[in-house]
Amino acid sequence: MQTLKEAIDRTGYYPEVVADGVMSAVAGEDVVSFFVHHEPTFDRDEVRRHLTVAVLTPTRLILAHTDEHEGDDMLPAPYTSTSTEAISLSSVKSVVVTRMVANPTDGPTPPAEAVLTIGWGGVARLDLEPATCGDPECDADHGYSGVLASDDFSIRVSATADGPDAVPSLLAFSESLSSRTRS
Repeated sequence: MQTLKEAIDRTGYYPEVVADGVMSAVAGEDVVSFFVHHEPTFDRDEVRRHLTVAVLTPTRLILAHTDEHEGDDMLPAPYTSTSTEAISLSSVKSVVVTRMVANPTDGPTPPAEAVLTIGWGGVARLDLEPATCGDPECDADHGYSGVLASDDFSIRVSATADGPDAVPSLLAFSESLSSRTRS
């Protein structure tokens, strides 16, 4: 099995910088499973790179995001920023895996795309809309109704955009995470 450091090196995206941030967050714990995803982002008329590294240890889920930036007033030279978050596995409330399979009438085939969404209550999205009573003639204020949804982390990969190993790798990481978040 490929090591985490080798997977980071393979992206070619500032591997020493990324690995330093990730390994600092791992803090010497064993790595049970990991997923590395390199994706371009668009910043006006420039393409910038973004790297997400998800690491599962025996006790924590670690998420690391590294972005590149052009120089600014504070740091005139181009720079990277790496943010890491360590979540206790006991805090993970949901692991949602969505698999997209093309031509399902042809029988079981490997998924062409997959989405992993993890919720632990760190970030929530509130969608509100005006409440109504159902009477089309009513113009009274009925307040608002809405939905509060956990939206902590989500990543989508496809075999076409990310290569043939991306979907199976994300699904393997998802399975490993899901098996360790049982209550």
